[in-house]
Amino acid sequence: MSVNERLRDEVVAHLIDLHRFSNSEVRAMLSILRDADIALFNRLTAALANLSATEFTVQRLSSMLTGVWEANEAGYRQLATRTVEQMRSLTEYELEHQTSLFRDLLPTQVSVATVEPAMVYSAAFARPFRGRLLGEWFESLAAQRQQRIESTLRTGYVTGRTIDEMIRDIRGTRAQNYADGLIQIDRRNAEAVVRTSVAHFANFARQSFYKANADLIAEEQWASTLDNRTTEMCQIRDGLMYTAEDHQPVGHKVPWLEGPGMIHWGCRSTSVPVIDSAKELGLDLPPLERAEMNGVAAPGTTYRDWIERQPAARQDDILGPTRGALMRKGGLDFPDFFSEKGNFLTLDELRQREASAFRRAGV
Repeated sequence: MSVNERLRDEVVAHLIDLHRFSNSEVRAMLSILRDADIALFNRLTAALANLSATEFTVQRLSSMLTGVWEANEAGYRQLATRTVEQMRSLTEYELEHQTSLFRDLLPTQVSVATVEPAMVYSAAFARPFRGRLLGEWFESLAAQRQQRIESTLRTGYVTGRTIDEMIRDIRGTRAQNYADGLIQIDRRNAEAVVRTSVAHFANFARQSFYKANADLIAEEQWASTLDNRTTEMCQIRDGLMYTAEDHQPVGHKVPWLEGPGMIHWGCRSTSVPVIDSAKELGLDLPPLERAEMNGVAAPGTTYRDWIERQPAARQDDILGPTRGALMRKGGLDFPDFFSEKGNFLTLDELRQREASAFRRAGV
């Protein structure tokens, strides 16, 4: 396997790790907002109890909700503080990962440049994504939630809804785990900002590293996560080549735009650097190493191809040890883990379908 093929495999594996990190940050975000919601709704209920429909005016409502908005802003400040701290750590980790990856894959004669994490983080923090800076996004989320809540209350008082009904409209019902309330919109928006923040800082760090090592990189190849959630924007770019320095299209006319991970909300794409050949880098290598440093981009691959050629430990980490054993010893292929409609089968469902595979795998 060539250096560029191994590099592509490691980039895909690392992208999975970033998705997991993003998921963990979303869970932390939801926990912070749940705690903040308790304070917000306690204050909201108390404020509305002192305002009857006959006494309602917009000005009186606004004045009585001051403490509610303080609780709302406090929750988003806490979320912003945590996200900023995590993005700083992510930037450091991403640069360390890229440096280690290049040093592990490339011959020892190749000098790999390092990048100062603090400078990269500061530059990424000062670069807007999706039109706003990171801090501005959380301020915007807090303001949007305030506007939605206040608008709902104004309408509720005018139309004669009770306090309990208005609170339920905003918060949702316990039976639905509060997922049916107006503020579910805010949770989804906050999730989008957190996930896009992860992509923004990880991609910025990666591109900064690539720029520092531009003498090693010939081109970059767009790599999309290919499944039924892949957008058309990413489908058309998967596998396309771009110049490393300024991301101009190579052999096509599809623009790079904001780049993988940033081209739309929740983008899961990444880019794979294509290392120059040993000859282009002026390296005097033994024949086998020279053949591995051929400067050719890794061919396109499906997730099925990728997972089935990974080491056992990585397969088990991603699929779980039982499915890993079923694939290695039970005779199952990766698509066998899915139903005809593309749903991931549980182990019980798999056992009903493929009992003989479980016996062969000894699980």
